[in-house]
Amino acid sequence: MKDWTNGFLDSMREQCDAPADEAVQSLFAQGQVGSANELMKQLVAHETVTAEQLPVPLRGYFEQSARMPSWADRELIREGQAVFSRCGSLSVVALVCASLPTCYAGAQGVQVLHLTARLETDTKRRIVETAQMVVDVMGEGGLEPDGWGIRDAQKVRLMHAAVRHLIRRSGRWNPEWGQPINQEDMAGTLLTFSVVTIRALAKLGYTLSAREAQAYYHAWRVVGYIMGVDERLLPESLEDGERLADTIFGRVFCASAEGKAMTQALIEQVEHIIPGNLFDGLCRTLIRYLMGDPAADLIAVPPADWTRALLKPLRLLGWVMDEGDEANVVNAKLSELFGRKLLEGIVWVSRGHERPPFRIPESLRESWKVRGREQQLN
Repeated sequence: MKDWTNGFLDSMREQCDAPADEAVQSLFAQGQVGSANELMKQLVAHETVTAEQLPVPLRGYFEQSARMPSWADRELIREGQAVFSRCGSLSVVALVCASLPTCYAGAQGVQVLHLTARLETDTKRRIVETAQMVVDVMGEGGLEPDGWGIRDAQKVRLMHAAVRHLIRRSGRWNPEWGQPINQEDMAGTLLTFSVVTIRALAKLGYTLSAREAQAYYHAWRVVGYIMGVDERLLPESLEDGERLADTIFGRVFCASAEGKAMTQALIEQVEHIIPGNLFDGLCRTLIRYLMGDPAADLIAVPPADWTRALLKPLRLLGWVMDEGDEANVVNAKLSELFGRKLLEGIVWVSRGHERPPFRIPESLRESWKVRGREQQLN
């Protein structure tokens, strides 16, 4: 489908994810909430869960949602994952400074995050767990049978259904926002991981070839299918994906107090995660650069301060830069270092006693030059 009219997208705001919703509703109807909570703890901890351990209403869900679409191209997926490996920590910069803030600019969709968030603790957890999902999906083998990426996508899909159930029961949801975590918002969020990331990488000095960009996009298109996004919102080509992203963002972007609060919490948490103060101010400066001023204004990103956020660190690190050269304002080398330090901070951050430390494959750790917890303790 290539004709995403307002009428069609309006209808998608009333649609959610029937298989996942039915599984969760069955759990509640059968009084199995306790077992579901235990299951979620196991899923978060990435423990192996056998069919016998699953509550009956979830067995069909996990079997069905693990199936790959008929159009999945494993060679393209591998090529997309190879791009992720090569572009390194810049992908983390794109995630934190472009993808997440773009989600906060959607005034209706951000209401779900705000209703379920304790801003300080949940923002840190969201950064860490979203980064973990990206690494699991785009790491080598992540979308193979029983890969970490497939398991993460299944888990997030089920969590979305649980959140929808609880929000509807809370009485705090405004029907004018559409359904909580509806199809349009799900598709828009997915496109921040593909289209928005590809555009951000280009701004950070890492422009992909047409084949590389399509491969990266295709991998996330497959993830969208596993997560229950309607196939009419999963266009085949990157070009159509870009058109859909621009259409959705044009519809949902709007200033909101909740979006501004989430953005401020994000900036503060990034500066908290990265040790020292060398990069203070760089997160907000990169968000504004990668999103553009109109979108950044909607979520109240502070004005960019290139001299403090970029030029000073460049000089302190011994790198020479011409202040008048706008093409070098965002230096890929500094952005990559920023991303690496952010990744190291994420690796170090505690996710709580029930959650395992951040996991990054050894191949990615070596190619990205990211030190692990054991190396940071030495």
